[in-house]
Amino acid sequence: MRFSTVLVCLSVSAMLPCAANAQPADTAAPDPALVKVARETVAQMQGDRAATLSAMAGPMVGMMQQIGIKEPDKAQVLVQEVVMPTLTEHYDELLGIQARGFAAVLGKDDLQAIAAFYATPAGKRLAAAQPQLAQIQLTGMQQWMQGVAPEMQSKIVKAVQAHGWTTGSQPKPR
Repeated sequence: MRFSTVLVCLSVSAMLPCAANAQPADTAAPDPALVKVARETVAQMQGDRAATLSAMAGPMVGMMQQIGIKEPDKAQVLVQEVVMPTLTEHYDELLGIQARGFAAVLGKDDLQAIAAFYATPAGKRLAAAQPQLAQIQLTGMQQWMQGVAPEMQSKIVKAVQAHGWTTGSQPKPR
């Protein structure tokens, strides 16, 4: 779990809408007591806060390079001076967002069972492995999207043509 959702959304947002941005069908606010249980569960799933944030630094350097800071040393400076302090300052907000999401989807019993698992040695190892697992998932998602993108693009072009639609802002001549 950790930051994999954030990382995947940031990395593939140009290709697909991020599921984390989707609005839930039920927009009622979850029960505050349930959100509290969810927050405790999410915090356990995240594991050590410093380790989670530290694991985000490397991918953030890559993001800096993607947005135009091509020199790795300059990208690293920006990550250390700006990005990481900002993420650290707002980390509790992330936990709150995730807790509300978990509370909207899972019940108290499920959340407590998940928290109990993360309190076990295997759960703690899973939490500690999350940064590596998130990177593996991200790499796999990117490879998968690169593999299916040409086929998808071709099919989209054919579907647009079959519907008689045009691309861009120009209307189709009649």
